[in-house]
Amino acid sequence: MKNRIALLLLAASGLVHAVALTGQRSDTVRNPLADSPAAAEAGRQLYEGTCQACHGAAGQGDRDRGAPSLRSPVLARGNDDTDLFRTIREGIAGTQMPPFTRLTDEQAWQIVTYIRSLQQESGAAPDVSDPVRGDAAAGESLFFGRAQCASCHEVNARGGVTGPDLSNAARFSATAIRQKIVSPDQPLPLPPGASAAAIAAATPVTVVATLRDGRQIRGVRRNEDTYTVQMVDAAGGLHLLDKSKLTAFAVESRSLMPGDFATRLSAADIDNLVAYLRSQQSRDLAKTVAVPLKGGVSSDRLRRPSAEPHNWLMYWGDYQGTHHSALSQVNANNVSRLRTAWTFPILGGNSTLEATPLVVDGIMYTTGSGNPATVTALDAASGRQIWRWTRQQRIINPYEINPYSRGVALSGQRLFVGTLDAALIALDVRTGRQLWETQVGDTMEGYSLTSPPLVVGDKVITGIAGGEYATRGFIDAYDAATGKRIWRFYTIPGPGEPGHDTWKGESWKTGGGATWLTGTYDPDLNTIYWPVGNPAPQIDRSTRGELDNLYSDSVVALDPDTGALKWHFQFTPNDGHDWDSVQDMMLVDREWRGQPRRLLLHADRNGHFYVLDRTNGAFLSGTPFVYQNWNRGFDAKGRPQQVPGSNSSPEGSFLVYPTLGGGTNFQAPSYSRQTGWFYLAYAESGQQYVSAPAPPVTGQQYLGRNTRAASPASRSPDQPPPTAGVKALDPASGKTMWDYKIFQSSTTNGVLATDGGVLFVSTRDGNLTALDMKTGRHLWHFQTGGAHAASPMSYAVDGKQYVALSAGNVLFSFALPD
Repeated sequence: MKNRIALLLLAASGLVHAVALTGQRSDTVRNPLADSPAAAEAGRQLYEGTCQACHGAAGQGDRDRGAPSLRSPVLARGNDDTDLFRTIREGIAGTQMPPFTRLTDEQAWQIVTYIRSLQQESGAAPDVSDPVRGDAAAGESLFFGRAQCASCHEVNARGGVTGPDLSNAARFSATAIRQKIVSPDQPLPLPPGASAAAIAAATPVTVVATLRDGRQIRGVRRNEDTYTVQMVDAAGGLHLLDKSKLTAFAVESRSLMPGDFATRLSAADIDNLVAYLRSQQSRDLAKTVAVPLKGGVSSDRLRRPSAEPHNWLMYWGDYQGTHHSALSQVNANNVSRLRTAWTFPILGGNSTLEATPLVVDGIMYTTGSGNPATVTALDAASGRQIWRWTRQQRIINPYEINPYSRGVALSGQRLFVGTLDAALIALDVRTGRQLWETQVGDTMEGYSLTSPPLVVGDKVITGIAGGEYATRGFIDAYDAATGKRIWRFYTIPGPGEPGHDTWKGESWKTGGGATWLTGTYDPDLNTIYWPVGNPAPQIDRSTRGELDNLYSDSVVALDPDTGALKWHFQFTPNDGHDWDSVQDMMLVDREWRGQPRRLLLHADRNGHFYVLDRTNGAFLSGTPFVYQNWNRGFDAKGRPQQVPGSNSSPEGSFLVYPTLGGGTNFQAPSYSRQTGWFYLAYAESGQQYVSAPAPPVTGQQYLGRNTRAASPASRSPDQPPPTAGVKALDPASGKTMWDYKIFQSSTTNGVLATDGGVLFVSTRDGNLTALDMKTGRHLWHFQTGGAHAASPMSYAVDGKQYVALSAGNVLFSFALPD
């Protein structure tokens, strides 16, 4: 019997997996543990540990948590055993239902068995007493027309966001829908003996908040705790309220929905509405993509972030990549009084957080790291969750590395996020519901998306990760409304393209050149500047020859409308050190040698700080910011004069500074117009570079690195010992203005300059540190207790400045005491 159960579980598991991939329901797969009292009891115990907190002790559901009743005869995601199994294992994107991937198949089936027992206990049965008899097409016209249902409700992104999304209204019986239309103030029907919690969840509620100026806000409750309430008014406006600042807060047992439909609509109208809503089985992305969404953050706002310093509208803070805050409430005199305002754990991922949150008008948007992908919207003043979207990877490359997400991009009413299986996704910023999904690359080839895209006008521009694999890098532009690709620029030129002759033989096909960090944009020049990573294989140069390997280790300046290359500059030709140039390409307008210039500032992994003219890519200066011994200097065009024996080889180089990790990496630098200085975290150490042959294998790392040298190189007395810190550089001279040492080097932790004269520094050892921007003097620090792999940012709500940072798997926000 035990063997038979195991075979049934295995067969069912395979069929469920197939169902998950095809999105189709199965009419044949049944729970192999159905009708087993022992399985139901085991399922009850599992339910209490995994499901009860949201769905209630008796499966009655919790409306405030968005958790439906599991005692209902019609469940939102389908009523088959396989539907329940899939929901448990995969979760539900756009909701707070997480995937329970660690449950075994047997455990998931035990929970399904227990849920079936709850349904039987409540006497749930399909509603056959009130069959659908209207015209669905006529009901659709009513819904979006005369009945004005869409002023509060949406179906497939079309309509309002005050009431529930009705894209899957078929989960309600015809009787329940009809009652809600004609008697919205009446509780939904419940089985006999329903609990008090179930009755409360089925009872309509309208909340009324009275402000100190006498204004009243009436709406539906999205979230509430003892001290705060989140509510949406009839127009769809979200209000994040501190109860201590209200003169009254009331809860009415009535619906915000109009109560006169029974007189305004005919019986035939109501039949038609019921028919239309009963036809809505699930959210249809083929329809959501066609819906124009008005309002939100305009292109003009993205171009002028200085007009709203309280917000942080994009990954770098602005198009120019300065990663600077103009807020000054927190300054060198009071920063020592900073305290934790709130913390929020980002659960569900399997790696350390690297995200830099966005903040727009009091709402924060951030991502988790790893699988599943998550995006969370928070009240930026209190840290209370507003909504959460999750998505499991469709496919996982068994050789996947770098399971990170560094945040989202924003434009209009859409948020854009990339996934580890290389999909680009648009979400409704108001609800977190998905609008479209586009496959950018094949993760089984090594591609993934780890950094947020850059939105320029109506285009979403994204790079791609995968430079450690046998891939060919590219930069894509997609239509923000539909997700359709507009253009692609390959960072490794193909036959007939300029630069193709810098690759040996067929090596260009697997030449690397990943573009995984977010680029910058100059609206006046209408040019994007995108950093390009290392060539592949990473260390072994024999496959690609003693050639420059364009456009690896470069910045490419592109026309955002067409993807056409305007110019490029290569920092490390024929790189055999993994010194990919995927760091911030910062755009600054300032005087250079007595003349105003449009500059590009860049601290490269190869240990040099560069200043370029961003109008044409002309080299202006290059200065070491850490000890380096591979470059004797630059020619007039900025080409480094490499020291013989410094590049990788089968015999091994001498001890080369900097290391494979580089003098700096993708961690955010910062620029202050107050001081005119460039701030960055750095690491200073050396290593030997030894290559080995590496045949390309699709989807596997393509490095060509020999980790053991025949005769290891040692550090000479004139070479510095390993060290790390934070520096302030004067771009005009490249001179270090001050140097603050830190204990543990990192290639992921950045800095933030503010107009309060404070430089905030994230360090890998768990400290958020505040330094005086002019002197580098220590002012304050806070130990978060979690390893840092992200950069700080700052925002303000109602005139109060906050400093936020991801640490470990917790998001921290700091502020001065009231």
